Amino acid sequence: MKTIGLLGGMSWESSQSYYRLLNEGIKSRLGGLHSARVILYSVDFAEIEALQHQGDWEATANILAKAARSTEAAGADFLMIGTNTMHKVAPEIAEAINIPLLHIADATVRVLKNDGISRVGLLGTRFTMEQAFYRCRLEQAGIEVLVPHEAERNDIHRIIYEELCQGQILPSSRDNYLATVDSLAQRGAQAVILGCTEIGLLVRPPDTSVPLYDTTEIHADAAVRLALGEV
Repeated sequence: MKTIGLLGGMSWESSQSYYRLLNEGIKSRLGGLHSARVILYSVDFAEIEALQHQGDWEATANILAKAARSTEAAGADFLMIGTNTMHKVAPEIAEAINIPLLHIADATVRVLKNDGISRVGLLGTRFTMEQAFYRCRLEQAGIEVLVPHEAERNDIHRIIYEELCQGQILPSSRDNYLATVDSLAQRGAQAVILGCTEIGLLVRPPDTSVPLYDTTEIHADAAVRLALGEV
């Protein structure tokens, strides 16, 4: 079994989901008392969040590149970044290490293509929805990406940072997200990507008739398969 390196803490609310999913995935395949070999480097998200909103992505890249090198030095065989938004600096992080980086968008693309999805809605932070670093990975694979309207994007972004990252799960916010999912479906989305690792804490597939793709679950499953040599 390979050792999984995970850059977490962005936020720790979703990092605990990653840890659970990785261990459940290994146990489901190997049984007994088996669990995942994981090296977790958890950063202080307050520092990262401030730099995000200041637009200082170079500084965030430096912080995470240093964390990635530490994770590699500790024995990780490959690396995961446990957040969609910080894949904006995935190229800088990948360049700083000598082990493979398992990209969350690429893992999601593989599942979408396998399911025959060619037009998808994308929920996430404003950075993920509005900037090209994430959408382009899907579009290059031939998947059309629809994002919510501006007012919807503002609400989605606010709820992520002010509520979900702080452990607040509010029914009113769930209704807000589900209305946006319905709007994307009416615009032609065959499915919707939960493109922020915290969104799965709020919205689940039973909540809507539109297929939802939880990137946390997809990323963790891809890591389990890689750790066990299934891919």
